[in-house]
Amino acid sequence: MTTVCVHGLGYVGLPTAALLAHNGNEVVGYDVDERKLDRLHRRELRLGEADLERYIVEALDDGTLVPSNTVEPANVHVICVPTPLDFEAERADLEYVLSAAEGITNVLREGDTVLLESTVPPGTTEGPLREALERSGLRAGEDFHLAYSPETVLPGNILHELTHNDRFVGGVDQESTDHVAALYEPCIDGTVHRTPDATTAEFVKLAQNAYRDTNIAFANELSNVARDYGVDSRAAIALANRHSRVDILQPGPGVGGHCLPVDPLFFAHDSDALDLIYSARRVNDGMSDVVVDLLEEHLGTLAGKRIAVLGVAYKANVDDTRNSPGLKLAGALQQAVPEKAIADGGMAVETRLCDPMVDDDRLDLVDVDEAVTDADAIVVTADHDAFRALDANEIRSKMRGDLLLDTKGTMDAETWTAAGFDVVGL
Repeated sequence: MTTVCVHGLGYVGLPTAALLAHNGNEVVGYDVDERKLDRLHRRELRLGEADLERYIVEALDDGTLVPSNTVEPANVHVICVPTPLDFEAERADLEYVLSAAEGITNVLREGDTVLLESTVPPGTTEGPLREALERSGLRAGEDFHLAYSPETVLPGNILHELTHNDRFVGGVDQESTDHVAALYEPCIDGTVHRTPDATTAEFVKLAQNAYRDTNIAFANELSNVARDYGVDSRAAIALANRHSRVDILQPGPGVGGHCLPVDPLFFAHDSDALDLIYSARRVNDGMSDVVVDLLEEHLGTLAGKRIAVLGVAYKANVDDTRNSPGLKLAGALQQAVPEKAIADGGMAVETRLCDPMVDDDRLDLVDVDEAVTDADAIVVTADHDAFRALDANEIRSKMRGDLLLDTKGTMDAETWTAAGFDVVGL
């Protein structure tokens, strides 16, 4: 039986710890957040995914997964900590990765394996991480194994993706790669792919997210251009996709989540060759301003207007609000009326946020009825099933205005138009 210490019990670390625990390993889940550890001990997970919660609780109950505030010696150390982006410097903040490495050096033994799974700039495993770990006096590739293998899970479907997606593994030497491949091959139904080295594996993860971000930006740019020509962008995209070699995505209010708005810029950590990736980021980050412009086009000045924003989760039917386009739009709306105008007696925009999937005390959320009552406009920024099920006639009877700005193509335009709405899309 292999002993494993997973460093960081967040969106990736906790499911990874459970996966390894379910597959014949003794796993310690290490985290510095005592509140998180206490919730695990009390089996209060609140992950919003019932199957994943059951999976984790089973590992906790049978003792193969043990939460701890102490780094324990183990055959394998798996690093699953955050890697924020310093947007101003355009460099990844590796503080948490290097802190995890420091903790590992205190217990690292000959023959152990260290695996980094956090999303990082290319060269991190071979460079800063290796240097930090070798302060233990042991040499990577000689005394201990060192490799990189990222996760590719999607909130809302984490357990299935964790157990079915392919993985790719790259080590500082072939033996390191083989050790990590052997760890995961019994755990997943997907294929474990061996990359030439750790830096290639890091590059591949960033390439996947940059590809998705760039393709979303293309759809958003098509939407912006289509308005200049009076073309329905979604109808045009649907027709364009009839070609066997064309698969254009759908436009939206921006890109959210932890990965897509952040990871592509990790390429700039040690490279000045970015161009298309920067352009994609600008297009996607600019969509909240596009939505504000559309509101002003249909409502005139937004001063004193009441706007209901439906959706602060970044994607359909999840509670994840990281880098939420809905929240970014709310911020843009607050800037729509200049502070000087408000100081001179003008009225600010009143924004009401609603999301039945999200329970977050840090956000001022209201239910649908309160959000739409006397509202001048509704902006749909998340394609939750709950929004599709709303009664258009009932909503219209509560509103002061009649504008429905559907940024996700979520609502049935015909139904809402029949209820008296002016339906506008991207």
